[in-house]
Parts: sequence; structure tokens; C-alpha cells
Amino acid sequence: PRMNNFILSLNATIPIFILIVLGWILMRLGILTKGFSSAADKYVFKVALPVLLFHDIATADIRQDFDASFFFFCMISTALMFIGVWFFTSIFMKDKTMVGAFAQASARGSAAVLGIAFVNNIYGSSGMAPMMIVAAVPLYNIFSVIILSVCSNDKSADRGHQIRNTFLNVLKNPIIIGIVAGLPFSLLGIDITGPAFAIPYKAITNIANTATPVALLVVGAGFEGRKAIKKIRPTLAATFIKLILLPAIFF
Repeated sequence: PRMNNFILSLNATIPIFILIVLGWILMRLGILTKGFSSAADKYVFKVALPVLLFHDIATADIRQDFDASFFFFCMISTALMFIGVWFFTSIFMKDKTMVGAFAQASARGSAAVLGIAFVNNIYGSSGMAPMMIVAAVPLYNIFSVIILSVCSNDKSADRGHQIRNTFLNVLKNPIIIGIVAGLPFSLLGIDITGPAFAIPYKAITNIANTATPVALLVVGAGFEGRKAIKKIRPTLAATFIKLILLPAIFF
């Protein structure tokens, strides 16, 4: 069983990292450009990923599958994660100018891109992962702005205005809109896979299928290892917290 679990883990993760490395290689070879990466990033965030999440929610049976304890676990653990990392970073980090950036690097993840990719590789579809995104991603944005605002050296910044804008940006977030748009189809039992929706469903599926590979290529293309090496100690510390400490606590 342990070997089977290990092989399952490799099958779920290695293809993702291959695409990320490919994006980095293509960028270094000049096949991908910064202009392409910028446009592709907008395409994924504003089109492909929202369509993917719309598809997954619209084709799921929310009434039967929704798990309130899972939803609130995601929400509460996200809040505790950010508050805990921020609290301990404020106490132990000597360079106070790095507190905001380090707290974000340690706590914030890519739930919508990498999270969905991992879940899809393991289960074949994202299932209730969109509910995790609804519970966690808005808090990512809200806590990030609060932490960076409080830790900012710009004393003239209007903190209240920044936080209000964050709430508005959450409401206008294309990922959240895609999930909310899919809810009526799921709750009302409208089958978008049926003959009546055959043409739009095929188009939706084709667009959704581009989300993960394009997003991973963009992640690799935008990777700048030299910047990480310059701050190697906080980089390694943040990586340990994000990949080992926090999963160990919440799992």
C-alpha cells in the first residue's frame, strides 16, 4: 500500500512539475516571451479558470455532495494559517521590513491553479475543490492586503480604502464569478451535458481543458531563481512552513 501511495503521489505531481519546467525552458529559449506570459496569465485568470470552475460546479450535485464541515474547515484553517504565520513572523523576524512579504510567502498558496491541477490528477475531476476555493481564496486576498497594509512603510496609505477595494475585488474576482455562475445549474439539476447544451458544453469543455496546462506553463515561464537565491534563508524557511509545517498541523 505504501508503494502504491508513493506511485499515486508521483503520478499526481510529476506531470505538473514537468509542465512548469517546460515553461521555464521555453522562456529561456525565447519561444515564450514576457508578452505572451502576461497575456496568457490574464487569459487563465479571466477566462479559462473561471470556465473550468463553472464546468465543475455546474456538473456536480451540490445538494448531495456539499459538506459544511469541509467548507468551514477550509475557511477557518485559512484564517488561522495567515494569523498564526503573521503573529510568529512579527515576533521572530529581525528584519521587520520583510514581515509582510515573508508571511505571504509562507501562508499564501495557489489553490485555484495548482490546487485544482493536483485534485484533477488524483481524482479525475475537481469535485468539491471549487467549494474550497470559495472558502479560502477570498480570505487569501483579504488577509494579504491587511498584512501588507499594516506592514507597509507608506504611512500615507489609506488602509480602510485598501481593505474596501479588496472586498470589491473579491466580489469581481472572475474565479468566484465562475463558481457562482455554475451554482444555479447544480442546485436546479440542469444537465448541461445533455443534448440541449451539446454545442455550448463542448466549447466550455475545450476552454476548461486549456486552464491547467497554460497556467502551469506561465508559472514556469515567470520563475526567477536568482531572486530566490538572493534571499535563500527566508526562501527556505517560507518553503518549509508552507510545504511541511502547515500541512502537518492541519492534516
